[in-house]
Amino acid sequence: MKDKNSVGNVLRVATGVCLVCAVIVSTAAVTLRPFQEENRATFRQLNVLQAAGLHEPGMDVALAFERIERRIVDFDSGEYVDPPGGFDPVRAVRDPAQSNALSGDPAGIGRRTHYGEVFLARAEDGTLERVILPVHAYGLWSTMYAFLALEPDLRTVSGISFFEHGETPGLGGEIENPRWQENWVGKQVRDEDGNVRFRVDRGRTPEGVADADHRIDGLSGATITSRGVENMVQFWLGEQGYGPYLARMERRLEIGEVL
Repeated sequence: MKDKNSVGNVLRVATGVCLVCAVIVSTAAVTLRPFQEENRATFRQLNVLQAAGLHEPGMDVALAFERIERRIVDFDSGEYVDPPGGFDPVRAVRDPAQSNALSGDPAGIGRRTHYGEVFLARAEDGTLERVILPVHAYGLWSTMYAFLALEPDLRTVSGISFFEHGETPGLGGEIENPRWQENWVGKQVRDEDGNVRFRVDRGRTPEGVADADHRIDGLSGATITSRGVENMVQFWLGEQGYGPYLARMERRLEIGEVL
């Protein structure tokens, strides 16, 4: 009679269990992948709508997102483009052919893709209501990802939604607190000349300061995270980010074009 506790028998049983588990895990991964991708897409759409102030509890996110137009922008020229094969920002930033290393990188992101996404929220008559820009920067512990929504004047913030980060809960993690995000609404992140003007204060913004419209309250105990948020806005609305696109859009506004 074979010894059930022999080394050979134990190895055969262990190998069989490993193979069965591997098949189960692989099958589950393949089966669930479409659902995971759909959930990620819905989560992203939800945050675009929240940044634009267009989300309401219980609404059909996919249906509401139909009023959002996704365009691809060439960062250097500020022009809309239609890249062959589409554009995936996650894959593009890892591809040297679709991105470049940054020098003078206040946002701490290392690389920037040649193109970027822009989301345009329109009313039923086609009038532009919001311009929503994906932005990100490094904080204390992590890269912080957000959608920043601007009014049609391209200067006034209509909302912001931080949807991914690894900052300290209760400190830097307060970037996702709705009450703090409400402080952004109505703030001016660009002046009349198109220059980026934005500051995150240490603590509360002092009463009566002349440039209060360009400043928001800081996060208590989270100076580095706050500085990362400030750098994020400075970078992505500047010349290395959406600056050329926003300048081009403003020129179109000046001559009365419908955006």
